[in-house]
Amino acid sequence: MELFRIVREEYARNLSSSGTANRWNLKGQFVLYTSATRSLSSLELIVHRGAIQNKFRYKVMVISIADEDQLIKQIKINKLSANWRTLAAYAELQAIGAHWYTHQESLVLKVPSVIIPQEFNYIINKEHPAFSGKVKLIRKEDFYWDTRLF
Repeated sequence: MELFRIVREEYARNLSSSGTANRWNLKGQFVLYTSATRSLSSLELIVHRGAIQNKFRYKVMVISIADEDQLIKQIKINKLSANWRTLAAYAELQAIGAHWYTHQESLVLKVPSVIIPQEFNYIINKEHPAFSGKVKLIRKEDFYWDTRLF
């Protein structure tokens, strides 16, 4: 399976993570947020950054995950609270992700996108024992933002 992550060029050297808290993880949990498509990855970046600064160069990181079902745990929307897409649900979602991370339930957590719930983001646990053998950065592509987005 190929997943996509768009980052500023200087962060595209390797599969690194800052351990910053986000929707599905707590501070100190080293995960990579990726998306099923380049387009969803770009929308996620725009939403999380508030705006894209065209003075930076961006890369699409194309990440390969072994096609093994046991490596992925999926969170279904019908198992989440009705307000899961709001900021008020952050604690609930972080608790789900933190449990998944600390118990190493799987290498990858497949979650619905808040932006487009019918599409998926994939959170990769960098501390999972399978990470080094099952996750590969296979290439980096130049990514150009359409100037109409600025």
